[in-house]
Amino acid sequence: QVQLVEFGGGSVQAGGSLRLSCVASGDVPSRYSMGWFRQAAGKEREGVAGVYVGGSGTFYADSVKGRFTMSLDKAENTLHLQMNSLKPEDTAIYYCAAAASGSDASLYYLMKYRTHEFNYWGQGTQVTVSA
Repeated sequence: QVQLVEFGGGSVQAGGSLRLSCVASGDVPSRYSMGWFRQAAGKEREGVAGVYVGGSGTFYADSVKGRFTMSLDKAENTLHLQMNSLKPEDTAIYYCAAAASGSDASLYYLMKYRTHEFNYWGQGTQVTVSA
């Protein structure tokens, strides 16, 4: 079992920044997929950013490219998400998730279309961006 705990989130004005962190603990494998997802009210969950830990694959949704940046502290099993130039449409609950499956090549498809393969989820943290 892998446990995920998220930190960060909060409320900011448009143009502001926030940093989310996700710490993985338990039976963390040496190679796994880890990502950030978000779900806004009335909308489907979407993949925001992801990384294949142990490899080099990364994923960013088009809507956040150039504004959001991940950084991985593998020694601490922690994935950070720096969110800059935030927009009201970034308002959502953000979840950290991990999957034992995946690879550099398949990370894109995992994040976009095979969310169900992420079998470990954090509790979620609210991000609110006001205009």
